[in-house]
Amino acid sequence: MDRRVRLGAGVGLIALVAALAALTSPAAVLGRLAWVAADPLRLTLALVAVAVVRPLFAWPTTLLAVAAGYGLGLGGFPLALALVVVTSLPPYWVAGLSAGDGSVAAAGERLVAETGDVRSVVGSRLLPLPSDVVSAGAGVAGVPLRAFALGTAVGEVPWVAAGVVAGDSFARLSTASLSAAMDPRIVVGAAILAGLAFARPAYRLYASR
Repeated sequence: MDRRVRLGAGVGLIALVAALAALTSPAAVLGRLAWVAADPLRLTLALVAVAVVRPLFAWPTTLLAVAAGYGLGLGGFPLALALVVVTSLPPYWVAGLSAGDGSVAAAGERLVAETGDVRSVVGSRLLPLPSDVVSAGAGVAGVPLRAFALGTAVGEVPWVAAGVVAGDSFARLSTASLSAAMDPRIVVGAAILAGLAFARPAYRLYASR
């Protein structure tokens, strides 16, 4: 694909996401999901629909976990984790298709090659970074689909668990706050695990320069 075409498509996609994000908010989505929460089947179908369109609106993936926890309790964890994997695929595919041969892509490929496909995705997911940034980075670095899905499922466990627990504790979904799902202890603990995942590969890359 011509570089100018890829650049134009990327700029257009970013503009579309920014416009949609400005017109919507996670809080509004939570409010609209509240009426279906009493019926597990309706809630499941609604969450699947939200997972499909979420990347277009740049909503946090925690939205899915909180809503699942509210409507299904702690038993909503498997569904929430599966939906987080599904909703991470569009950014991964788009970034992979538009990736070129620049220095950023080369650096990502070197880090993934040194760390390992699954381990690199797990470590990246554990960092307190926007989910779509990690998905796009994996696509640019050329991580295989199976490794990306597995790494996402493993690395998102603490974030999804925190969201489900938070959702289960809310009295009303419409008043839920996504920030309540981000316990500082979980953030620090996950960041430490991510550091351990990348420490040795990063050192080997540095030593080889």
